[in-house]
Amino acid sequence: MRVGVFLFHESRNPSADAQVIDEAVREARLAEDEGMDAVFLAEHHFDGNCAYVDPPTFAAALAMATTRIKIGFAVLQSSLYHPLRMAEQIALIDNLSKGRLIVGLGRGSMVNLHEYKGYQIDPTSAQDRFEEIEKILLQCWTGEPVRHEGKYWNIDIPMLRPLPYTKPHPPILRSVASEASLVGQARQGRPVIMAAATAAGAARNIDIYRKAATQAGISDPQIDRAIAESWVSRTAIIAPTDEEAQTVGMPYFRQMQQYRAAQSSAFEQRAADQNKQAAPPLQCGSPATVMEDFTTLAATGIGGVSIRFRTGPMPAAFSARALKLFMKEIAPRVRKGEPVAA
Repeated sequence: MRVGVFLFHESRNPSADAQVIDEAVREARLAEDEGMDAVFLAEHHFDGNCAYVDPPTFAAALAMATTRIKIGFAVLQSSLYHPLRMAEQIALIDNLSKGRLIVGLGRGSMVNLHEYKGYQIDPTSAQDRFEEIEKILLQCWTGEPVRHEGKYWNIDIPMLRPLPYTKPHPPILRSVASEASLVGQARQGRPVIMAAATAAGAARNIDIYRKAATQAGISDPQIDRAIAESWVSRTAIIAPTDEEAQTVGMPYFRQMQQYRAAQSSAFEQRAADQNKQAAPPLQCGSPATVMEDFTTLAATGIGGVSIRFRTGPMPAAFSARALKLFMKEIAPRVRKGEPVAA
């Protein structure tokens, strides 16, 4: 199983934005130095929940700041974009990174409706826009004239430039937040980015995926490859001891939940639902304590896990130490039997 870092750096005060953005770049470089396989970027606007705000721009910066590590989106809020601009941005970053992109796409967050309001997009149109955008992206990357007449866009251009560095285009993974969306992607044999509170949740999702794909006539080797190219996101509070992880690290996670809940009633309800679950919404403890969750996750056959080490106002030093602890003590175990890279 491949391992990656999920950069989701929060900045509550505009005066701290520059520092937090710099810290996100440093964490990406640290991930590469420590041997991680990928760095994933989030997207949120207007509230400081994601300090670097614009993942394509930030990905271009990381393409120049790193040399080996893959750069993924988890995910681009596709419905907020013009499809031609998105196609150009992704193709350019793929060239800058020499083919290191993993393009995670989603319709956009339904717990942050203020983002749609800011971009003057009707949230009820998000899914339709998403489906249309993906069709346009794939057409743009063929190197042929692009002619499209749709519900939201009418496009007629001779050719998109630049074309992607990766042929025919970078890998595209859709985010799946429900069983219905997971089944829909499985029936097409497509790799996905999934969120799972536990390794058991990921195992359940993979079982659902296999059954749906098999019923759709997808061959076992194709299913295995799609799962081997899929990623699951996790949050982990890791410290040398369980006590430090619980008493020092966990309060940062709770502050993050409180901050986001204050801006979104939908997030507040989701956080409340998570807190009622028997299983925790994240892993918290020493490397020895969280080891079993990650080794169990690796045994599911999932291609990779992206880990959010930094939550809320957590200092950079705390999350950097957590990343190093993970790579030293946990990564060697979970990488056994590593599947084919995406």
